[in-house]
Amino acid sequence: MAMTRILYNDRCPICRAEIAHYRSRAEKAGAALRFEDLNTADLGGWRLTQDQAKRRLHAALPDGRIISGIPAFAAIWAALPGMGWLARLVMLPGLRHLADLAYNRLAAPWLYHRQLRREARGLAGKDARP
Repeated sequence: MAMTRILYNDRCPICRAEIAHYRSRAEKAGAALRFEDLNTADLGGWRLTQDQAKRRLHAALPDGRIISGIPAFAAIWAALPGMGWLARLVMLPGLRHLADLAYNRLAAPWLYHRQLRREARGLAGKDARP
């Protein structure tokens, strides 16, 4: 079975919680998704630096293409039972543009800078409080 690989930051408590939800659903459904923590993954295979990887969600599709942001979320949703409609909806041309703006201009930068602050305070580990 060809797998879609998902690269995420397990040290970010919000990212970790969201991915835990998707991982649980994927395991129950036997979905072809594999989740990789960017802090332990070989980023050379992803063709990303550590900083690039931290800035957004990434997915490596079975055909080798690497996508990020909203398309990466859509790849997850498309693989999970009951969430395919969300993948199709968010990829509609008008909604895709709005979703990209919201993710690229608001959500991803906020999460990235929040995590940088956590790291600067020494709170970046898995067991650190959010």
